[in-house]
Order: sequence, then structure tokens, then C-alpha cells
Amino acid sequence: MPRTIDYYFSLTSPWAYLGHAPFMDITHRHGVEVNYKPVFLGRVFSETGGLPLAQRHPVRQRYRMVELQRWREKRALSFNLQPKYWPFDVNLPDRFIIAITVSGKSPDPFLRRIFAAIWEEERDVGNPVVLAELAEAAGLDSSSLMDLATGSVTEAIYALNLENAVAGDVFGSPAYVLDDEVFWGQDRLDLLDDALRTGRPPYRPSVAG
Repeated sequence: MPRTIDYYFSLTSPWAYLGHAPFMDITHRHGVEVNYKPVFLGRVFSETGGLPLAQRHPVRQRYRMVELQRWREKRALSFNLQPKYWPFDVNLPDRFIIAITVSGKSPDPFLRRIFAAIWEEERDVGNPVVLAELAEAAGLDSSSLMDLATGSVTEAIYALNLENAVAGDVFGSPAYVLDDEVFWGQDRLDLLDDALRTGRPPYRPSVAG
């Protein structure tokens, strides 16, 4: 039976974009199944004590820009640090990803396409017309997926993803959860790879006493 990773992420997160392709490489190499769980990052922050970017101290905001440049070079990517249509209303795009999963398809091709659209092409992915174009480019039926994305099923799953994220100690994007052990951030992918390679038992928070 293959192991499973719960993959919590937000399309608004540049770190999720930076980590997506290498994360997929890891899962393919180890034969791991992925539960795709887009979450509304603002609610994750409010539930776990995090701050939206605009409310963080200027020192943290400046350091974030330096880190983005480092990782852009490290991942050999070319993208805009502050895309024209960012931030955007992520609700529909997130639920569109859920709709792909509900329809029995892998969201990976669409995620690669939409991440590139946001960060490299500066497209407005909150626009339903743009979403439909990206879906068709990924070989998907945009009409049926849009019906699902705007329905009650994806709404319920989206809410459940948030509930499960907070209950599982997820506090940012991306977060990869293997056997209830949280690996937060695309810069923890090497540690996730090691855990899968060695098959070690999951680490748990220690309790002083």
C-alpha cells in the first residue's frame, strides 16, 4: 500500500509555486500518493497566529524578498517577485483544483499551468475566463469543472481542508504532512525526501518534563 502525503498549499504562495515541481518529483520517485488540499491562507494565519504579509514587520518583508531571489536562482526559474494580479481572490481557483480532484483527475498538470500563469505570465487567475483557458490548455473540460467549482461539494471540501489543516498543526503554505508529521515550507523538501527514503518513524513534538 503506497504511503500518502497531505499537500496543503495556497496559489497565492510563491513558496508553493517554488516547491511544486520538486515535490512532485519526490512523490513520483517514492511512489507516494498525494492528497491535494488547497486552503485559504488568510484563515490559516488567523487560526494559528500568523500575520498577512502586509502586517508583518518591514524587516521580515525585506528578508522575504531576498529569499525569493535566492530561491528563484536556486530553482532556475524566471518569475516576477510582485506579479501584476497578485494578490487575487483565491476562492474560485482553489475550488477549481478541488473540482479536478473530485472529477477523478490529477490536479498536477493544471497546477503547473496556473502557477506559471500567476508568477511568470502575470495573468489574472481570479478571472473565470482565464481559469477556463488554463484548464483547456491542461487538457481539461473547463465547463464541467466550473460547475463543480461553484457548487456545494467543493465548498464543503474547501472548508474541511481548512479544518484539517489547523487540526493537523499546519500554519503556512506549502505544508507536506507525512504520517501526521508536518514539513513546512519548500525548503524542507530534502527532509521530506529523507523521511521517505529511510522509512523512519515520524517525529513528534517533545514535551518538556
